[in-house]
Amino acid sequence: MEYSLKTAGIIIIGNEILSGKVQDLNSSYLCQELRILGVEVRQIVTIPDIREIIGKTVVDFSKRYTWVFTSGGIGPTHDDITVSSIADGFGVDLLKSPQIMEIIKSYHGKEMTDAHIRMAMIPKGSKLIDTLEGRPPQLQFKNIFIFPGIPEFLKNRFSNIKETFRTTPIVLKELYLNADEGKIAGILDSTLDAFPKLLLGSYPRVSGADYKVKLTLECRDSVYLEKAFKFLYELLPNEYIINFEKNSSKN
Repeated sequence: MEYSLKTAGIIIIGNEILSGKVQDLNSSYLCQELRILGVEVRQIVTIPDIREIIGKTVVDFSKRYTWVFTSGGIGPTHDDITVSSIADGFGVDLLKSPQIMEIIKSYHGKEMTDAHIRMAMIPKGSKLIDTLEGRPPQLQFKNIFIFPGIPEFLKNRFSNIKETFRTTPIVLKELYLNADEGKIAGILDSTLDAFPKLLLGSYPRVSGADYKVKLTLECRDSVYLEKAFKFLYELLPNEYIINFEKNSSKN
């Protein structure tokens, strides 16, 4: 059975992330959510608030991945240049969105400033996706989804559009072992030789007595996964095996 692989690239934008002033929570959240939806995240980068770098990076990601998710740099201050940088990168004009202007006016009223109005400027050809009532819509330009950097705002927006990205789910099985990686390396190699489409991960436990190694087996074909799991399970000595769990990333 053939599957249409959907891929994603995540771009975290902000000097505050690179300087360590703020911790990036958004990339891990997006990775987890996209995995559940069956989307394979291929690359994550963190870049500064520099116009040329933002534009070049987004254009590059847009060419290579099904979807691109940016986080940060869409507020009213001097360093919020993500939207205009994307427009520059693709060589398109910025236009004032009447829909966003109306929301900004209703929210800020007489206290609205020119800085607030700049937030209504979007690249020509953009799509606006309504998510939360009374809040600015989600901005999409080509295959790029431009999110705010505040984790709460990003989560709220993404959760309202996440079904857009659902594809063939990735099925997961986990196996917990009482053996170090050196003892099982040859078995893992044999399994991958027999099942090259399998995604096989090995993660040693440094502290704690529950297990020494956790193995994860992933595939979009559940039948293929079961065959690979059985093959691996039968190669492992019984004394190495503690337990196993089967999970599906499909909700």
